[in-house]
Amino acid sequence: MLGKNLATMFFVKIFIRLIIEIFLAPLLVIISAIARFYPKEKDVGLGPEPLINNVYHAKALRQQGWCAETFVDHVYFITSNFDIKFISKKKLISFFLRTLCTPFVFSIFRYRIIYIYFTGGGLYYTKLLWIIEPFLYRLSAVKVVVMPYGGDVQDMQKCPNLAFKHAVDTDYPHHFRRRNIIRSKVWLWSRFANHIISGCDWVDYMQHWDTLCLSHFSIEIEKIEYHKTRKSARNALKILHAPNHKEIKGTRFFQKAVSELQKEGFDIELIMAQGVSNEKIQELIRDCDIIADQLLIGWYAMFAIEGMAAAKPVLCFLRDDLQDLYYKAGIIELGEIPIINCNPHTVIDVIRKLASSPEEELVESGLRGRRFVEKHHSLHSIGIMFDAINKNIGVKKGIGI
Repeated sequence: MLGKNLATMFFVKIFIRLIIEIFLAPLLVIISAIARFYPKEKDVGLGPEPLINNVYHAKALRQQGWCAETFVDHVYFITSNFDIKFISKKKLISFFLRTLCTPFVFSIFRYRIIYIYFTGGGLYYTKLLWIIEPFLYRLSAVKVVVMPYGGDVQDMQKCPNLAFKHAVDTDYPHHFRRRNIIRSKVWLWSRFANHIISGCDWVDYMQHWDTLCLSHFSIEIEKIEYHKTRKSARNALKILHAPNHKEIKGTRFFQKAVSELQKEGFDIELIMAQGVSNEKIQELIRDCDIIADQLLIGWYAMFAIEGMAAAKPVLCFLRDDLQDLYYKAGIIELGEIPIINCNPHTVIDVIRKLASSPEEELVESGLRGRRFVEKHHSLHSIGIMFDAINKNIGVKKGIGI
């Protein structure tokens, strides 16, 4: 009986939300038309997804002379360091902020360009209104740049990597239920956004992109300290692994490899970090010797970049076909990526070799990683890419509509 009542309440809430959105739709059209002629105060807004990438992206844009800020409607444990937050401790206020589409209305009156993910812009959480969101942004004369982050584009029916597909099903057994909406949003934004960015393994799930890069992830490398000696040279070799998704990252293969090597007599410690802030992750990176990123996905992301920026050797599985793509696209040179490529079959041999290597080799491997990040993922390099995109879609810095 209780289950039936809960199901009834759920459907009633959905019905009420749909009715509210139907009545809001014509109002949003009128508001968007008004916003078209309203002078925008800022060049670029990044949001409303509370991803740490946006914090760095805003800094990268500012370095290039763009007036940029972040805006969010919720935050994660990783960071809350965003400029504009549509968040309240009072549930009723938060409900009205969302119900009245406040982040969307705010964005169309404030920004000339918005950078969003494939989940969508200020209407991403709605049941119906997200369908017309690209047209509302166009009506309000706001240019839209869309980029992926992972789960927003991953339609696993298109995934060529069966081990990764199985891992996603294990870590997120209900992810497949979102396939249709993921596919719809990828098509919608690919068709109607002003510019599309792709990279990583995201290319598997996208039918189109205007800019291809290794990934759009950037980092303030100037503020990341590094050492030219191994941090724990006189102690156990410390390997740091931060698996928010254990199966996807191949955590058990790292654990098994370290356990077996410890039995062989190697002085190795695997440090696990889960659910901690980015500030804590930075501390752990500084105190470790090697970064263990992932063994199944096939490409590197933010954690590996943070490790390389700190001049730490990084273990990660890189797919051959993706390396070939970025080489043929002229983005990297052959063999340029300094990441130590390994997979579940080879990880134990790779760690064994690293544990037996002279300190100088580990240090040099780490320094190659830092130079790679300076070239491909610094605020400067990503800022140049964003600057070119903004100019490509016809927007000039600080010039009103």
